[in-house]
Amino acid sequence: MEHFNTITKLLGLKDQNITIQDLIDCETHKEIIASLDYDAPNCPACGEKMGRYDFQKSSKIPYLDCVGYKCRILLKKRRFRCSNCRKMQISGTPLVKKNHQIPTILNQKIAQKLIEKTSMTKIAEELSVSTSTVIRKLNDFQFKTKLNYLPTVMIWDEYSFKKGKMSFIAQDFETNEVLAILDGRTQAVIRNHFLRYHRKVRECVQFITMDMYSPYYQLAKKLFPHAQIVLDRFHIVQHLSRAMNRVRIQIMNQFDLKSIEYRALKRYWKLIQQDSRKLKDELFYQPTFREHLTNREIRDRLLNYSEDLKQHYDLYQLLLFHFQEKNADHFFALIKDNFKQVDPIFQTVFKTFQKDKKKVINALTLPYSNAKLEATNNLIKVIKRNAYGFRNFENFKKRILIALNIKKEKTNLVLSRC
Repeated sequence: MEHFNTITKLLGLKDQNITIQDLIDCETHKEIIASLDYDAPNCPACGEKMGRYDFQKSSKIPYLDCVGYKCRILLKKRRFRCSNCRKMQISGTPLVKKNHQIPTILNQKIAQKLIEKTSMTKIAEELSVSTSTVIRKLNDFQFKTKLNYLPTVMIWDEYSFKKGKMSFIAQDFETNEVLAILDGRTQAVIRNHFLRYHRKVRECVQFITMDMYSPYYQLAKKLFPHAQIVLDRFHIVQHLSRAMNRVRIQIMNQFDLKSIEYRALKRYWKLIQQDSRKLKDELFYQPTFREHLTNREIRDRLLNYSEDLKQHYDLYQLLLFHFQEKNADHFFALIKDNFKQVDPIFQTVFKTFQKDKKKVINALTLPYSNAKLEATNNLIKVIKRNAYGFRNFENFKKRILIALNIKKEKTNLVLSRC
């Protein structure tokens, strides 16, 4: 029986009352035949000494993998009967809770895997349990909203829950703690959530960074009267970049489809978008021109195709320069001086910047941005992609909160026994 004692140690079965009787190799998995037996206890009803009766039908208990194989314990539990009141009782063990078949150690493993970016179906398959078991363990996690605290700097953004449906997320800029995950980004949904906080708590918020989604502006001002709105710098540059790209396409379409001008403007579009200070001076063979050229030389040839393109490109690069140097006066002076000379595409962008001038200046002068929340959104996309999407929003929300808010506290609860 010494080898059975070794199996007991290998599996981590600490209950001395469990005796392993046999080990069956079923090729796809291993079955461990065991029994649970100990001295008869006192009757919980009348207090008399109970007697041993018989063994219950074997409980099929899934267990952690062992030496690369899935394991299952077929555990026979001793039953006891009171000779006085005929009360029946089944023997208990720390291995599994009463009236349960999932062992405690497996529940801990499920909790550990839920912290990782793995789908619940995959967790259920790896641990030989049902998906419902994993969902029940997921529901054991409880996250309460702290209604007595809001950070000084908050980040707002949205993410995609289902195709065509955007949801709202808010995060603490300093600690990266997720403050709110809402099923929708409408004003009513956001207002109803933040109105749960007392006004004095909401007055603690000094800055809110967000993208250029205009419905947020008035809502944020009403909910947080002392907060200043800071536009995300990436989205400001993105507006300029898209305008420059649309002007390039507009000019490109004026040339014949088979001309070298059309093909060059179509192929080397990134050189028009890129910061001119970052263009490389290395020579490469360029099939379109059939000669070796640097990126700067290609850029110059593209600009020579159209004077209109050259003027917009120079303005675009100047705006990028002043924006990166955080010089708000020169940035808006350029917009004002060139407003009437530029293409209507650029005029639309300039109107947006002038309308939100104070918010753009905040973006240039303050060190806050949506960068941290964009990283969070990337993690959310990974969770959703690995799960092939979610039908239940609450399950999706809990997976996000577990991955983000419990990540720092994660410990190796149970190691695989492979």
